Amino acid sequence: MSIEVGSKVEGKVTGIANFGAFIDLGNNKTGLVHISEVSDSYVENINEELEVGQTITVKVLTIADDGKIGLSIRKATDKPAVEAKPKTTSRPRPSSSNKRPVAKKEDFDSLMSSFLKDSEDRLTSLKRHTENKRGGSGGRKG
Repeated sequence: MSIEVGSKVEGKVTGIANFGAFIDLGNNKTGLVHISEVSDSYVENINEELEVGQTITVKVLTIADDGKIGLSIRKATDKPAVEAKPKTTSRPRPSSSNKRPVAKKEDFDSLMSSFLKDSEDRLTSLKRHTENKRGGSGGRKG
């Protein structure tokens, strides 16, 4: 079986990393499914979606000159045309999302002030430590 861009092939998961999964395609060929190509929805932990030894169908996206093969699980599944409709019905969402930034802004402000305070503390500590190694500042010699 030749592996060509656009073809769908069966493969076996041989390894999982934080960024994706390695798929054995047979004939000493291995490809990578990036975590963004595992599912149509957001995947935070790839281990919840795939496991080593699992057989899956993948679509070949790219074959680089150096032999690296880019694969996709989500593009290998045939989706009915009905699924395209929810995207058009999601228009009311912007009005509800107008309320979210206010809450996130407060969270952001508190996070930012916390970060600035922590950063100042670290800089002060670093300056003290550096001055001690150099023998102190000019004002303390005497």
